[in-house]
Amino acid sequence: MNQPVTQSSLSYFRWAFIVTALGLVLGAVLGWQTTGTIGGMATVFFICTVLAVLEISLSFDNAIVNANKLKEMTPVWQQRFLTWGIIIAVFGMRIVFPLAIVAIAAQIGPWDALVLAAREPAEYARIMNDAHLPIAAFGGTFLMMVGLNYFFDYKKEIHWLPGLERVMARSAAIKGIEIAVVLALMLVFSWLIGGEEATVFVNCALYGLLTFLAVEVVGGLLDASQKTMSAAAKGGLGAFIYLEVLDASFSFDGVIGAFALTQNLFVIAIGLGIGAMYVRSMTIMLVEKGTLAEYRYLEHGAFYAILILSVIMYAQTLVHIPEVITGLGGAALIGLSLWSSIRHNRRERVEDHGARQEELRA
Repeated sequence: MNQPVTQSSLSYFRWAFIVTALGLVLGAVLGWQTTGTIGGMATVFFICTVLAVLEISLSFDNAIVNANKLKEMTPVWQQRFLTWGIIIAVFGMRIVFPLAIVAIAAQIGPWDALVLAAREPAEYARIMNDAHLPIAAFGGTFLMMVGLNYFFDYKKEIHWLPGLERVMARSAAIKGIEIAVVLALMLVFSWLIGGEEATVFVNCALYGLLTFLAVEVVGGLLDASQKTMSAAAKGGLGAFIYLEVLDASFSFDGVIGAFALTQNLFVIAIGLGIGAMYVRSMTIMLVEKGTLAEYRYLEHGAFYAILILSVIMYAQTLVHIPEVITGLGGAALIGLSLWSSIRHNRRERVEDHGARQEELRA
């Protein structure tokens, strides 16, 4: 985070390009080793590329939210998140997390889960898909709270969609309104799901809600204790934990959706890992170039995309929704918010120019 602000946008993606090259070469080698054919090698190479693009498209909003939180953190904790955080994101969420789910669901040890992924990928994929409902309930609830918490804020003064956002900002005076909204949606979807699965859905959704509240409380306590120790120590561990749980929630859908392309855990890890590096690069660029301040509605688009993703995760407990729709939907919302921001900036420049002309004539 000590690089000069004047550097070009492409330079922020240097490490992402390096990891892409290494990852695609590793994917091609893996394809050759598993199939022994040029065609098989090309197939794995292509799947790694598609998975990387899928991860990037699903994570535009993740990068913006990360940048929004990172700008409040000290340089030390920014660097810790961008180093330790990426290690946790790539290896923890893309490899360890799926293995942990299979180990718990199949009641086997972590090593046995790894062996299962290597030797019986179809069975591994089946167990992961069977775990989709609780994952969607947990992750969808957490992300829904993240999105609603942004809009239900009485201090919020900048509104992209004024008619809706002003109502939500005023409604924030009602304590716990965002929790009430989530609980209401939780009950509606549990009723639609029905049977024993409804109980699983509600239980996991409640865990997602409690996790969000716990992260908020623990993060506040940790950062408050750091502030009492030293003004330079604020904005640290609490924000770090929040971002890690947030990244985990974003990763759920991508990891599960990846099994639609391949059942090979290692191919999934390579593809999604490449995508995660681009998210990291985008986050750094957004923070250092001050993009969030320059484009005032960009955050709004990201948090709307989060809300849409959370509802989609809920809906996926009932019907299959292709990941391409999720990714394109989020990207479209962020694109619209960027376009609105550019229009606003142009309008302000025109008004400022007109005001200066009036002053000169006077």
